[in-house]
Amino acid sequence: MDFLSFFKQYATKPRTVGAILPSSKYLARKMMAPVDFAHARYIVEYGPGTGVFTEQLLANRQKGTTLIVFESNAEFYHLLKQKYPHEADFHLIHDSAENLEQHLTSLNIPRIDYIVSGLPFASLPQQVSFEILRLTQKHLQQGGTFITFQYTLLKKDLIGNYFSKIEIEKELRNVPPAYVFSCSV
Repeated sequence: MDFLSFFKQYATKPRTVGAILPSSKYLARKMMAPVDFAHARYIVEYGPGTGVFTEQLLANRQKGTTLIVFESNAEFYHLLKQKYPHEADFHLIHDSAENLEQHLTSLNIPRIDYIVSGLPFASLPQQVSFEILRLTQKHLQQGGTFITFQYTLLKKDLIGNYFSKIEIEKELRNVPPAYVFSCSV
C-alpha cells in the first residue's frame, strides 16, 4: 500500500487509523523487544494496519505459535489477507478487538501470552478503549505483556487503570515519534 492509500485511510477514518504513515521498522523492533518468542504460544495483534508489526511477529514466532490479528478497517484487512494467504497458525479477523472474547472462545484459546497493539487509544471513543483494555487485562496469561504505542503520554493513566506495571520507551525514528508501553499486571 503506498503513501497516498494509507493517507486516504487516515483522512477518511482518523479516529481508527490514527497516523498518516505506517510505523517505522525502528518502532517495530522496539515493539517486538519485550516478546519472548521462544516461549510464546499465543500472540494477538490489534490494529495491524499495513502489517509492519505483523511481519515481525510472523518472522520471529516459533513453529506452533498461534497469531491472531484483529483489523476492523476493510481496506487494511484485504491488504493483509492478500499479503499473508497461507500462514500456518495465523488467524486474520475482520472485526474490532472489542470482540476478542468471542473469537478466543471460537478458536479454543485459553489465555494470551502477548498482545501487540497499534490502536490509537488517544482517538478511539472512550468506551471502546475501556472495553478493549478490560478484555486485554482479562485474557492475558499470568506474566503476559500488553505492548502498545502512542504518540503522546495522555493515555498513560487510562492504561495504568488496567496494568500495575508500565515501562515506557520513546522511539524518535518514527513519524511522528512514539512512546512504547510495555504493560503487565
